[in-house]
Amino acid sequence: MSINQIEFQKKLLEFIDVCNDGYAILTADDKLLGCNQSFADIFYQDHRSILGIHFDDLMRRSFEERKGIRIEAEDINLWLQQAHQRRRQNPFRIFEVDLIDGRWFLMSEQLLASGEILLQAKEITKQKVLEDQLHSRVATLSELALTDELTKIANRRCFVESTNTELGRCQRLNLPSALLLLDLDFFKSVNDLYGHQAGDEVLKATANRLKKALREYDIFGRIGGEEFAVFLSETSPQTALQVAERVRSLLANYPIKAGPVELCITVSIGIALCKGDSTFEDLYNQADSALYAAKRNGRNRAELYKLSSED
Repeated sequence: MSINQIEFQKKLLEFIDVCNDGYAILTADDKLLGCNQSFADIFYQDHRSILGIHFDDLMRRSFEERKGIRIEAEDINLWLQQAHQRRRQNPFRIFEVDLIDGRWFLMSEQLLASGEILLQAKEITKQKVLEDQLHSRVATLSELALTDELTKIANRRCFVESTNTELGRCQRLNLPSALLLLDLDFFKSVNDLYGHQAGDEVLKATANRLKKALREYDIFGRIGGEEFAVFLSETSPQTALQVAERVRSLLANYPIKAGPVELCITVSIGIALCKGDSTFEDLYNQADSALYAAKRNGRNRAELYKLSSED
């Protein structure tokens, strides 16, 4: 070996010793040949005290002392068995690990033909925090884009998209379904007499009551203003009428507290039944027509859309 090569190796070891990244070499039979202190710090150990330790024993120590790599398992032997199924399968492997103390590391394994493994561990805690914050913000923005700000139920866009998906499924499987449009009666007078804050309280209370009256898988949203909509999949005409009556009764028979006053709120409901290849627009227009019929016939009632000879 030349003097330059010896000097290079010496300097390389010096750099590794002071490097923030962790480095370790495992022998072909999985014993720790050597590591720098940065690598040993991952396991809360002194690098000199773990020389020659077997990979399995290092993991067991981490598991038993609850220091180092987070091992989500009740049986460490089963965890090791699963780990060995991934290790040494490819010349190069990269993966992330999180520690019990909250840190994250990007780990890489370089496998030599002779069986030794070079491990490198680079801390990525800051990147993971930023990544989590970004995911949280995206989720929040997505929720805001699909949720009605006042009532916290689906907004018009979300309702239409969800209904179109479920409508297509029901049509493919030849399952009955129905669309209900609900409009609060004389809602303008609530705003005029008691103010918009009282009107907002009525809308929020209405949404909460309707959610309780519906099945968990029914699609429910606020279409706009005082108008709500419900899509009932796998629902017969008789059941759709029963749901509409339950919703109507739940609002009409129990006053809503809005600030210092209690208001009796009623709702008019239009019902459209899915026929053949009906589109969402078809159902909406039919339910809207039935809704106006309910308004004309006295309000506080549900009307079923009746097909005409032109339909």
